[in-house]
Amino acid sequence: MPKLTMQQARALLESTTTQPHLLQHALAVSGAMGAMARHFGQDEAYWQAVGLLHDYDYEQYPEEHLQHTAAPLAAAGVDDEAVRAILSHGWGLCTDVEPQTEMEKSLYAVDEMTGLVSATAKMRPSGIADLAPKSVNKKFKDKAFAAKIDREVIQKGAEMLGMDLAQLTALCIEGMRPHAAELGLLGTGA
Repeated sequence: MPKLTMQQARALLESTTTQPHLLQHALAVSGAMGAMARHFGQDEAYWQAVGLLHDYDYEQYPEEHLQHTAAPLAAAGVDDEAVRAILSHGWGLCTDVEPQTEMEKSLYAVDEMTGLVSATAKMRPSGIADLAPKSVNKKFKDKAFAAKIDREVIQKGAEMLGMDLAQLTALCIEGMRPHAAELGLLGTGA
């Protein structure tokens, strides 16, 4: 079975997702996954496609997230490796699929981290353009800032990858920066 492509991922995501903030989040995770793939010497386009599609059923089933994903994606011809990675990002939250590969661990880690990076960048005049990992990590410690972001998942994800928080943050920023305009992260001065 051929691997998931960006074109296929985009078409599938657009068939279930219309809310701009969910589409932006999917793009942020896709960008971050591209940087993670480069870091691990893996297939960048494939990892980006998996990242783009990770919340396939979220808009339609927010209370049953990932319970309506495997069968429709398999039926649409999405490869098993991609489906398993998508399911694994909900490990311990809404699935029991434990991340095992670098791709799965990366998706698990960057899903929440991209939210923290976005929230931090939105507070800055220059947005994500010159955002440093230490600025994000300072906000990581401030539990009141972007309070819905699960810091425990980020920490666990970084540990699974054998990375410290700064390295994970830097990779997320690197992957998201080229999409700053689409992500609304050009800053308050733009």
